[in-house]
Amino acid sequence: MREQALLWVSLLPALAALWIGTALLMGWIQGEKSERHSALVASSASGLSLLLMLLVDLQVVVSGNMPGSLHVLTWMESVGYRVLVSVQADPLSLSMSTLAALLGWLTVRFSVHYLHREEGFHRFFALLCLFIAALLHFLLAGNAVMAFIGWELMGLTSYLLIGYALQRPQAGVSATRVILTNRVGDAGFTVAILLGFTWLGGVEWQELAAAATLLNSWQLGVLTAGFLLAAAVKSAQFPFAAWISRALEGPTPSSAIFYGSLMIHAGVYLLLRLESLLRHSPFLLTLLILLGSLTVLYGVLLGLVQTDVKSSLICATQTQVGLMFLGCGLGWFEWVAWHMAAHAGWRAYQWLSAPSYMHGMVAATPATWKGVQRFPSLYAASLARFWLDPLTDQLLTKPTQALAKDLQSLEDRLLNPLLGNSPLDRAILTRAGSSQAVGPEMSGNNGLPALLLARLASWAQWLEDRILSVGGEGMVRTVDELGTHLSRIDQLFSEPRYLVLMIILTFVAIL
Repeated sequence: MREQALLWVSLLPALAALWIGTALLMGWIQGEKSERHSALVASSASGLSLLLMLLVDLQVVVSGNMPGSLHVLTWMESVGYRVLVSVQADPLSLSMSTLAALLGWLTVRFSVHYLHREEGFHRFFALLCLFIAALLHFLLAGNAVMAFIGWELMGLTSYLLIGYALQRPQAGVSATRVILTNRVGDAGFTVAILLGFTWLGGVEWQELAAAATLLNSWQLGVLTAGFLLAAAVKSAQFPFAAWISRALEGPTPSSAIFYGSLMIHAGVYLLLRLESLLRHSPFLLTLLILLGSLTVLYGVLLGLVQTDVKSSLICATQTQVGLMFLGCGLGWFEWVAWHMAAHAGWRAYQWLSAPSYMHGMVAATPATWKGVQRFPSLYAASLARFWLDPLTDQLLTKPTQALAKDLQSLEDRLLNPLLGNSPLDRAILTRAGSSQAVGPEMSGNNGLPALLLARLASWAQWLEDRILSVGGEGMVRTVDELGTHLSRIDQLFSEPRYLVLMIILTFVAIL
């Protein structure tokens, strides 16, 4: 019963996203007059998810029985490998899922008024519901494959909401940079899953926890490093810290739940889930200390030179998440879990309150600037965000753009001449019943598909002229006779004795 309830926790927001998206595409909802409908669907789905989480928590507290891993069904199984649909119900997943459901519902309610009369109101709520579903699915996943599905959906909704303002080219550029950077972490996650299947035969969290005793040191290190790379990128740790400032192009409510309170902590949650692996990897613990310390330093220095609320908050958030990575490297996993929960709640409040902060701000240069300006080189480096943006462009954005241009050139020079210009459309416009299969518009250099279509049409015309038309009366007579025989057979089988005989033969065949 609990596993079904936990499945519905993430399924309800997904269904809400599907309903709003379908209604928007079909034209059932549009404009301001339908805002109440989308808001009601999103609020109801997120509220029911929160209620289900509270009921599960209450049942666990009353019974005193922590379910642990719950197997729902087998998704796929092949050649000794099996992927389960399972949920993880332990203190870490239940507490974080409850907090995520609460913050998700509050963000939905806040967004109803904040985005009133926005052009993309319905699109925003569809994506926000999809993100809540993805996050809850990730937190409650019982294995790495299920977690990866939620992980990818979070990245997709992040990309779409960063580019929410379709009229701003910079929003699209920032969204592209963010998703390209996150693909690096996704690659690490994928490699870790493949290694888990290869070396352990499965990727259930319990199976991965047992890897500490089943694998040798280098296998354990490589497997854990894949997850660590994914966590570092998703939580915007140094040197992957630059992408999160680009993510602020999205609306403030999505920034609050994505980068202020919840998705930014997904990497920390993954590290806590893999605590047993990290404790057996001293090198990776040291690496966590280094990454966390550099991120803390990066966030503090950048925060001293910011002049707007959202940028200041994102630097403060990065600093705190860097401290969580540092805490994991020191082995303080329980303290990190408490820090993560408290920080998520506090940052959600701050981000949702950010629009009102501007009314109370005094137009003056922050006093902290003066301290940084004593060191011109450090001040310049902080303003330039330590040149991580140009580095990302050189390593990720420009190679991807070059690949896209090469593919476009290949399409223009090779594929388009072969495929022609809409041969199917021209074929549909061909004269019906003409003795010539294709019109003059299809003769010429129209590409390989057009030529094949013309040849096929000419064969069909030849078949009609030489076989069907000549002696057509005899063929019609043959078809009529065949129909008569089939009708007689059908009448015989409709009689009771033949029907009983067919039933007996069916049972004999089965036995």
